[in-house]
Amino acid sequence: MAYRKIINDPVYGFITVDDELVYTIISHPYYQRLRRIHQMAMAQLVYPGAVHTRLHHSLGAYHLMCNAIKELKGKGFSISAEEEQAAKIAILLHDIGHGPYSHALEQVLIKNVSHEKISLMLMEKMNAELSGKLEMAIDIFKDDYPKKFLHQLVSGQLDVDRMDYLIRDSFFTGVSEGVIGYDRIIKMLTVHDGELMIEEKGIYSIEKFLVSRRLMYWQVYLHKTVLCAEKMLVNIIKRARIVNAQALSGAFNNFLHKEFKEEEIENHLDDFCMVDDYDVLSAIKSWALHPDKILSVLCKGIINRRLLKIKYSGTIIDDNVVKEKTELAIQYFKISNDEARYLVFTGETGNKTYSNKDEHINILFKDGTIKDISEVDNALINQTLFGTVKKFYICFPNMELL
Repeated sequence: MAYRKIINDPVYGFITVDDELVYTIISHPYYQRLRRIHQMAMAQLVYPGAVHTRLHHSLGAYHLMCNAIKELKGKGFSISAEEEQAAKIAILLHDIGHGPYSHALEQVLIKNVSHEKISLMLMEKMNAELSGKLEMAIDIFKDDYPKKFLHQLVSGQLDVDRMDYLIRDSFFTGVSEGVIGYDRIIKMLTVHDGELMIEEKGIYSIEKFLVSRRLMYWQVYLHKTVLCAEKMLVNIIKRARIVNAQALSGAFNNFLHKEFKEEEIENHLDDFCMVDDYDVLSAIKSWALHPDKILSVLCKGIINRRLLKIKYSGTIIDDNVVKEKTELAIQYFKISNDEARYLVFTGETGNKTYSNKDEHINILFKDGTIKDISEVDNALINQTLFGTVKKFYICFPNMELL
């Protein structure tokens, strides 16, 4: 009897799992931990519906991978049953190495180690547990497998990861700018000389995909209030380390107060997988009553949504403005200049629509010619959209809320 499970997804409807190994992976504690990692970190403070998790996203990307492989096989491209299974596993596990609050605390809890590296460590550990059955999936994930287009479906300019997070984040935030024609993009996928490309008929869907990414970054991912909340979260972790604040979770304390080198992380993977958003949030709740004034103010700000005020600017923030805001904070909270830096700080952020430096989105025309999406006739995505758009910001206490 064929193996079959179905999962009801709010975005795509029913997702079918027809592979017992895939279901074994989904059932693994490392994977189930993704239920406790929010996909969009602090975005729920601006968009209340944005409470979906990394598990939601992972299953959605898996579903799109299933559709993409089915489409490519239907067009006659050679993909064996083993390769199909491996590609599905690779996308299912691509984000398994994310820490609490995803990108917001990356490089903060564990310095100089990306979530991709931790994902690979976890995949290799699971591979050992499963008697080497994930070997090909790991090769695809690392881009060591000969069929490059399989890796490009996992991680590339047109990967199913990006397709899912755009449509899913748009769904849960209610921001319609992120809606893309993912089904049409998948229908237009093709392979030429081992590379993933788009058929000529898919040009406009790809342009919409790129523009949607740009709009979602500024309207959602880099929304000024979301950015401010995430910077406050980072400062909470930094301040907790300075004042030696203790969390209820022993595993969280390990990563909070010890600095692990990359080669040491492999020996602490089980501890890492014990830490999730709930551990950080429970610590923030308890630290709201901490005797350290700075830590307490920041934690209460997150818990009660009394956030610092943030202003974006097209130019670097004037030093006089920073000095003025700092002096106000010092006077109001009766704190030192060093302490005020947790409450008054500046920075910059940026986003680019499309970059063809590392990898191209290539369009395959009917006559066999290939052009980058930026070079097609009357291209919407052209040289003017290649550069990174930067914004500078300043965060400071909102005296009206204090």
